[in-house]
Amino acid sequence: MKKNFLTLPLVILLVLMDVIVYAQPGDDDGSGGLEGNDPPPAPINTKLIWLAILALVYGFYSIKKYRKAI
Repeated sequence: MKKNFLTLPLVILLVLMDVIVYAQPGDDDGSGGLEGNDPPPAPINTKLIWLAILALVYGFYSIKKYRKAI
């Protein structure tokens, strides 16, 4: 019974957090323009090689650990 009791509040919390996380306060001046002085996006292409290397190392570590457990 306790599992069912906590499921509904948890689902409601997750749904409401989704709305809160993506909601941004606006400074609407009534002009209706959506484009403004946004900062330039952060580049991610310089760190993708390191991310791929770390993913391969973690993959080999996980495989080695799994085979040792068998």
